[in-house]
Amino acid sequence: MPYSDLLKGRYSQIHREYFITFCCYKRTPFFASAKLAQLFCTTITTNEQACGCQWLTWVLMPDHFHGLVLLHHSDLSACIRHLKGCTAAMVNRQLQRRGKVWQSGFYDHALREDEQRIHIARYIVANPLRKGIVSNVRLYPYWNSVYL
Repeated sequence: MPYSDLLKGRYSQIHREYFITFCCYKRTPFFASAKLAQLFCTTITTNEQACGCQWLTWVLMPDHFHGLVLLHHSDLSACIRHLKGCTAAMVNRQLQRRGKVWQSGFYDHALREDEQRIHIARYIVANPLRKGIVSNVRLYPYWNSVYL
């Protein structure tokens, strides 16, 4: 599916929560590196401040990212573009390379009022368990949640 097709029908609404997923280019596990993963995690706060959003729950996997974001006064695409752009520049700088870090686009799902945030948060944070990276989520350092 072309990237332009992903944008059809995308509507960004302030004070709305979105479940987001985006993947590394060719699923390259850039964030298997602890240093790169830690740098990504610090970029979350920068993204919140720059884009007027709040990452309510998120997990960084070696080759992708899941998050639940609340928009305060930002456009969803601009928020994700900022996060991906900052982290791509950081990865390329650290690895002394030029090239794609993220696949084009991202998946988003606007949460409805009746959706249980705690269940979505648990699903996001449990990703390292489902992938067999850790046996207990407390052993995985690259996540955060206001719900857990």
